[in-house]
Amino acid sequence: MEYWQAFVLGIVQGLTEFLPISSTAHLKVFPAIFGWQDAGISFDAVIQLGSIVAVVGYFWSDLQNIIWGSVKAIREQDYKAQEFKLAAAIALGTIPIIFGGLLIKIFLPDYDKSILRSLTTIAIASIVMSSLLALAEVFGQRSRKEKRHFQRVRVIDGVLMGIAQTMALIPGVSRSGSTLTAGLFLGLDRVAATRFSFLLGIPAITLGGLVELVSIIKKGFGDIGAGQLAIGLLSSVIFSYLAIAWLLKFFQTHTTWVFVAYRLIFGAFLLIAVNLGWLT
Repeated sequence: MEYWQAFVLGIVQGLTEFLPISSTAHLKVFPAIFGWQDAGISFDAVIQLGSIVAVVGYFWSDLQNIIWGSVKAIREQDYKAQEFKLAAAIALGTIPIIFGGLLIKIFLPDYDKSILRSLTTIAIASIVMSSLLALAEVFGQRSRKEKRHFQRVRVIDGVLMGIAQTMALIPGVSRSGSTLTAGLFLGLDRVAATRFSFLLGIPAITLGGLVELVSIIKKGFGDIGAGQLAIGLLSSVIFSYLAIAWLLKFFQTHTTWVFVAYRLIFGAFLLIAVNLGWLT
């Protein structure tokens, strides 16, 4: 892998990790379109750590409030405190994807080369998630007259959005897309669903990235040098931060329909390209 390719893939990771369009799908499709060698799931997972640095930096104040507020709530046995509820929602919401990831490691050791990573699977997943996001936009916004804001996130929201997050183990689904969709169905407003989706992703993405980083260190970098990995990480940090800031501002005045349309077109294009032999 060339250094500039690693930088470009870092941009792709940064821009697509937090937009509801699937970073895994784009990291798989982008090299295929330009004829680059697939960097593999390990490279993808490690540069996702750059996105974690960005989201932790962006929400540092929120994270401090949640952590110290939870500590105070436990000391005072005030389990109705919102900070404690948010911490519990994130913790419980992380369990399903950890369990799902362990099952894949145990029963699907060749996951990187499995049909789940195929372009056809990515295309179908993108179209399905486009449809679900559209339904969430329509029915989720109609289901409640008063949308719930971030300070009204419940523990059950975290659990259900965490279950939805496990769908992202299938490339093309999108972790942020699945959790945003679930949040809208649950009656959260778009900004609240997006903010909580970002926070919920911190443990899952961090654990996945660290596991793959340890694996790379043990097995060796192979065709991916440490320099390329560092460039990809740095690029990912910068563009992840920009994507987070932009999306939260975007959802203050816009709906999710642009992402519904993009995912539908993206999935349809992939199906056509695969069937015509343009991409393999």
